[in-house]
Amino acid sequence: MSRPIRVLIADDQSLVRAGFRMLIDSEPDMEVVGEASDGAAAAELARDTRPDVVLMDIQMPGVDGLEGIRRIVAEADLETVRILILTTFDDDAYAIEGINAGAAGFLLKTTDPAQLLHGIRVVAGGEELLASGLARRLIARFALPSGAAGDAVFDRLTAREREVVELVAQGLDNEEISRRLHISMATTKTHVSRALAKLDARDRAQLVSLAYRHGLVRPPRAN
Repeated sequence: MSRPIRVLIADDQSLVRAGFRMLIDSEPDMEVVGEASDGAAAAELARDTRPDVVLMDIQMPGVDGLEGIRRIVAEADLETVRILILTTFDDDAYAIEGINAGAAGFLLKTTDPAQLLHGIRVVAGGEELLASGLARRLIARFALPSGAAGDAVFDRLTAREREVVELVAQGLDNEEISRRLHISMATTKTHVSRALAKLDARDRAQLVSLAYRHGLVRPPRAN
Protein backbone atom coordinates (compact mmCIF):
# COMPACT_ATOMS: atom_id res chain seq x y z
CA MET A 1 0.00 0.00 0.00
CA SER A 2 1.37 3.44 -0.95
CA ARG A 3 1.83 6.00 1.80
CA PRO A 4 -1.08 8.34 2.52
CA ILE A 5 -1.32 11.87 1.15
CA ARG A 6 0.16 14.16 3.82
CA VAL A 7 -1.93 17.30 4.34
CA LEU A 8 -1.16 20.51 6.21
CA ILE A 9 -4.14 22.72 7.14
CA ALA A 10 -3.68 26.51 7.35
CA ASP A 11 -6.70 28.43 8.64
CA ASP A 12 -7.09 30.96 11.45
CA GLN A 13 -10.32 29.37 12.75
CA SER A 14 -9.70 26.41 15.03
CA LEU A 15 -13.16 24.95 14.44
CA VAL A 16 -12.60 25.02 10.68
CA ARG A 17 -9.26 23.28 11.09
CA ALA A 18 -10.84 20.67 13.36
CA GLY A 19 -13.55 19.97 10.81
CA PHE A 20 -11.04 19.56 7.98
CA ARG A 21 -8.84 17.34 10.15
CA MET A 22 -11.74 15.06 11.02
CA LEU A 23 -12.75 14.78 7.36
CA ILE A 24 -9.24 14.16 6.05
CA ASP A 25 -8.16 11.74 8.77
CA SER A 26 -11.28 9.65 8.08
CA GLU A 27 -9.86 8.78 4.64
CA PRO A 28 -7.55 5.75 4.50
CA ASP A 29 -5.29 7.39 1.90
CA MET A 30 -4.83 10.72 3.72
CA GLU A 31 -3.45 12.06 6.97
CA VAL A 32 -3.15 15.50 8.53
CA VAL A 33 0.46 16.24 9.50
CA GLY A 34 -0.03 19.70 10.99
CA GLU A 35 -2.20 22.76 11.54
CA ALA A 36 -1.28 26.42 11.21
CA SER A 37 -3.18 29.60 12.04
CA ASP A 38 -1.41 31.93 9.60
CA GLY A 39 0.87 31.98 6.58
CA ALA A 40 4.11 32.23 8.53
CA ALA A 41 3.29 29.18 10.66
CA ALA A 42 2.19 27.31 7.53
CA ALA A 43 5.53 27.92 5.81
CA GLU A 44 7.45 26.91 8.94
CA LEU A 45 5.39 23.75 9.42
CA ALA A 46 5.78 22.90 5.73
CA ARG A 47 9.55 22.93 6.22
CA ASP A 48 9.23 20.67 9.26
CA THR A 49 6.64 18.19 8.00
CA ARG A 50 7.11 18.15 4.19
CA PRO A 51 3.40 17.73 3.35
CA ASP A 52 2.15 16.72 -0.07
CA VAL A 53 -0.68 19.27 0.02
CA VAL A 54 -1.25 22.47 1.98
CA LEU A 55 -4.85 23.64 2.36
CA MET A 56 -4.33 27.39 2.54
CA ASP A 57 -6.86 29.93 3.70
CA ILE A 58 -6.17 33.42 2.34
CA GLN A 59 -7.57 35.93 4.79
CA MET A 60 -5.78 35.26 8.07
CA PRO A 61 -4.54 37.76 10.67
CA GLY A 62 -0.82 38.41 10.82
CA VAL A 63 0.84 36.81 7.81
CA ASP A 64 -1.90 36.02 5.30
CA GLY A 65 -2.20 33.03 3.00
CA LEU A 66 -0.76 34.82 -0.03
CA GLU A 67 2.48 35.50 1.78
CA GLY A 68 2.40 31.94 3.09
CA ILE A 69 2.19 30.66 -0.48
CA ARG A 70 5.10 32.86 -1.56
CA ARG A 71 7.26 31.63 1.32
CA ILE A 72 6.58 27.98 0.56
CA VAL A 73 7.11 28.36 -3.18
CA ALA A 74 10.39 30.22 -2.56
CA GLU A 75 11.84 27.23 -0.67
CA ALA A 76 13.77 24.97 -3.04
CA ASP A 77 13.37 22.06 -0.60
CA LEU A 78 9.56 22.44 -0.80
CA GLU A 79 9.21 22.31 -4.58
CA THR A 80 7.09 19.15 -4.38
CA VAL A 81 4.59 20.71 -1.95
CA ARG A 82 1.27 21.49 -3.64
CA ILE A 83 -0.91 24.32 -2.35
CA LEU A 84 -4.70 24.28 -2.60
CA ILE A 85 -6.35 27.60 -1.79
CA LEU A 86 -9.66 27.57 0.05
CA THR A 87 -11.50 30.77 -0.76
CA THR A 88 -14.89 32.47 -0.60
CA PHE A 89 -16.74 34.43 -3.26
CA ASP A 90 -15.33 37.62 -1.72
CA ASP A 91 -11.77 36.42 -2.32
CA ASP A 92 -11.77 36.41 -6.14
CA ALA A 93 -8.77 38.70 -6.56
CA TYR A 94 -6.87 36.83 -3.86
CA ALA A 95 -7.51 33.52 -5.63
CA ILE A 96 -6.02 34.86 -8.86
CA GLU A 97 -3.03 36.30 -7.01
CA GLY A 98 -2.55 32.99 -5.20
CA ILE A 99 -2.52 31.05 -8.46
CA ASN A 100 0.00 33.50 -9.89
CA ALA A 101 2.11 33.06 -6.75
CA GLY A 102 2.32 29.32 -7.37
CA ALA A 103 -0.72 27.65 -5.83
CA ALA A 104 -1.95 24.53 -7.63
CA GLY A 105 -5.58 25.60 -7.54
CA PHE A 106 -8.47 26.80 -5.47
CA LEU A 107 -11.80 25.64 -4.12
CA LEU A 108 -14.62 27.42 -2.37
CA LYS A 109 -14.89 26.92 1.37
CA THR A 110 -18.52 26.01 0.77
CA THR A 111 -17.59 23.04 -1.43
CA ASP A 112 -19.00 19.73 -0.26
CA PRO A 113 -16.69 17.28 1.56
CA ALA A 114 -16.45 14.83 -1.34
CA GLN A 115 -15.30 17.60 -3.69
CA LEU A 116 -12.70 18.78 -1.20
CA LEU A 117 -11.27 15.28 -0.83
CA HIS A 118 -11.29 14.89 -4.61
CA GLY A 119 -9.48 18.23 -4.93
CA ILE A 120 -6.77 17.14 -2.51
CA ARG A 121 -6.20 13.97 -4.50
CA VAL A 122 -6.14 15.90 -7.79
CA VAL A 123 -3.46 18.38 -6.73
CA ALA A 124 -1.48 15.67 -4.90
CA GLY A 125 -1.40 13.83 -8.23
CA GLY A 126 0.27 16.78 -9.92
CA GLU A 127 -2.70 18.48 -11.56
CA GLU A 128 -4.03 22.00 -11.17
CA LEU A 129 -7.55 22.45 -9.88
CA LEU A 130 -9.81 25.33 -10.89
CA ALA A 131 -13.17 25.33 -9.18
CA SER A 132 -15.94 25.08 -11.76
CA GLY A 133 -18.02 28.23 -12.01
CA LEU A 134 -15.67 30.31 -9.89
CA ALA A 135 -12.88 29.83 -12.42
CA ARG A 136 -15.12 30.99 -15.24
CA ARG A 137 -16.24 34.02 -13.28
CA LEU A 138 -12.73 35.01 -12.30
CA ILE A 139 -11.22 34.71 -15.75
CA ALA A 140 -14.25 36.35 -17.35
CA ARG A 141 -13.17 39.59 -15.68
CA PHE A 142 -10.21 39.67 -18.04
CA ALA A 143 -11.97 38.38 -21.15
CA LEU A 144 -12.20 40.44 -24.29
CA PRO A 145 -15.67 41.77 -25.16
CA SER A 146 -17.82 39.45 -27.22
CA GLY A 147 -16.81 39.70 -30.86
CA ALA A 148 -13.38 41.18 -30.11
CA ALA A 149 -11.64 37.86 -29.77
CA GLY A 150 -10.14 35.38 -32.04
CA ASP A 151 -6.79 35.69 -33.66
CA ALA A 152 -4.99 32.54 -34.73
CA VAL A 153 -3.86 31.56 -31.23
CA PHE A 154 -5.63 28.21 -31.29
CA ASP A 155 -4.97 27.32 -34.93
CA ARG A 156 -1.91 25.37 -33.88
CA LEU A 157 -4.06 22.95 -31.82
CA THR A 158 -5.69 19.84 -33.18
CA ALA A 159 -9.49 19.63 -33.00
CA ARG A 160 -9.26 17.32 -29.99
CA GLU A 161 -6.77 19.56 -28.21
CA ARG A 162 -9.12 22.53 -28.70
CA GLU A 163 -11.96 20.47 -27.28
CA VAL A 164 -9.87 19.57 -24.24
CA VAL A 165 -8.87 23.21 -23.66
CA GLU A 166 -12.55 24.23 -23.82
CA LEU A 167 -13.35 21.69 -21.08
CA VAL A 168 -10.38 22.85 -18.99
CA ALA A 169 -11.79 26.39 -19.27
CA GLN A 170 -15.11 25.10 -17.96
CA GLY A 171 -13.32 23.94 -14.80
CA LEU A 172 -13.18 20.19 -15.51
CA ASP A 173 -10.24 18.18 -14.23
CA ASN A 174 -8.56 15.39 -16.20
CA GLU A 175 -10.78 12.65 -14.81
CA GLU A 176 -13.94 14.58 -15.72
CA ILE A 177 -12.59 15.38 -19.19
CA SER A 178 -11.78 11.71 -19.75
CA ARG A 179 -15.33 10.69 -18.87
CA ARG A 180 -16.86 13.45 -21.00
CA LEU A 181 -14.81 12.56 -24.10
CA HIS A 182 -14.68 8.79 -23.46
CA ILE A 183 -10.90 8.71 -23.58
CA SER A 184 -8.27 7.42 -21.16
CA MET A 185 -6.67 9.55 -18.45
CA ALA A 186 -3.29 9.09 -20.16
CA THR A 187 -4.71 10.43 -23.42
CA THR A 188 -6.28 13.40 -21.65
CA LYS A 189 -2.99 14.24 -19.92
CA THR A 190 -1.20 14.05 -23.26
CA HIS A 191 -3.67 16.46 -24.87
CA VAL A 192 -3.35 18.91 -21.97
CA SER A 193 0.45 18.72 -22.03
CA ARG A 194 0.57 19.31 -25.79
CA ALA A 195 -1.84 22.24 -25.54
CA LEU A 196 0.28 23.79 -22.78
CA ALA A 197 3.42 23.42 -24.90
CA LYS A 198 1.86 24.70 -28.13
CA LEU A 199 0.32 27.72 -26.42
CA ASP A 200 3.40 28.39 -24.28
CA ALA A 201 1.16 28.31 -21.19
CA ARG A 202 2.61 27.69 -17.72
CA ASP A 203 -0.38 25.85 -16.27
CA ARG A 204 -4.11 25.23 -16.51
CA ALA A 205 -4.90 28.68 -15.14
CA GLN A 206 -3.18 30.22 -18.13
CA LEU A 207 -5.07 27.88 -20.46
CA VAL A 208 -8.33 29.14 -18.96
CA SER A 209 -7.22 32.75 -19.34
CA LEU A 210 -6.25 32.21 -22.99
CA ALA A 211 -9.53 30.44 -23.73
CA TYR A 212 -11.55 33.43 -22.52
CA ARG A 213 -9.28 36.20 -23.77
CA HIS A 214 -9.15 34.81 -27.28
CA GLY A 215 -12.75 33.72 -27.62
CA LEU A 216 -12.46 29.93 -27.54
CA VAL A 217 -15.15 30.10 -24.87
CA ARG A 218 -17.32 33.01 -23.78
CA PRO A 219 -17.80 34.48 -20.32
CA PRO A 220 -21.01 33.45 -18.56
CA ARG A 221 -23.82 35.94 -18.98
CA ALA A 222 -24.49 38.14 -16.02
CA ASN A 223 -27.78 37.38 -14.26
